[in-house]
Amino acid sequence: MDKICIEELRIFAHHGVFEHENINGQNFYVNSALYVDTEKAGMNDDLESSVDYSKVCELLEKVMTENTFKLIETVAQKAAETILMEYPIVSAVDLEIRKPEAPIDMDFSSVSVKIHRGWHRVLLSLGSNMGDSRGYLENAFEKLRECPYIRNVKCSELIITKPYGYTEQADFVNGAVICETMLSPHGLLELTQSLENSADRRREIHWGPRTLDVDIVFYDDEVISDPDLIIPHPDMHNREFVLAPAAEIASYYRHPISGKTVSQLLAELAKQ
Repeated sequence: MDKICIEELRIFAHHGVFEHENINGQNFYVNSALYVDTEKAGMNDDLESSVDYSKVCELLEKVMTENTFKLIETVAQKAAETILMEYPIVSAVDLEIRKPEAPIDMDFSSVSVKIHRGWHRVLLSLGSNMGDSRGYLENAFEKLRECPYIRNVKCSELIITKPYGYTEQADFVNGAVICETMLSPHGLLELTQSLENSADRRREIHWGPRTLDVDIVFYDDEVISDPDLIIPHPDMHNREFVLAPAAEIASYYRHPISGKTVSQLLAELAKQ
């Protein structure tokens, strides 16, 4: 991916843990790289097909001078978020906030925070079989559309499916969402859990009845396995209630381990 780079942009702002930093201010230096496909702009010599770096500089100055944060980690996060939200054609950004006047009683050149933030393609599976199940799912869809860290939300139709695993319960209403997020995998997990909690989700029986279940099926092509999160979803290939809605909106999405598309996995499950 092409990059538009801005180096050593000096901005006088008021960030720091100490009160005198917030009152007196100091110089910060910003280095950034914006990941943009510049081919069309380069071929047509058209700024409208690219990103105006002077406007990006103004935006960085606005974020840094109209806010006061204790941590340069927060400065970097807010600046990166603002760029990604303001410029849809920017797929990712590298950002360094450098603080050469930091209050350190030793000889040093500078301290800085470097971050990488960008948009990631994700596939979610949703289900409910308690209360107003359709209402719970439609409300979750709407909250995803409204979330500033989510964009390009595409929702499947809702389907009715038989319970899986623990079968002594009501039928489920299921659906799927494909979207883009700037959240990390664990940040997205926190968001999905907040959606479940807002629906008063109770975890009393494994695979049991629930007002709302939101699972992360895919996150880009990443493979993650830790105590809190496993991606791709480890049992998705056995679940028609996951694959059928997903095939409607993301039939082409390829499993990063098996290499099979969602539609291929659904067809194989149907043969079993």
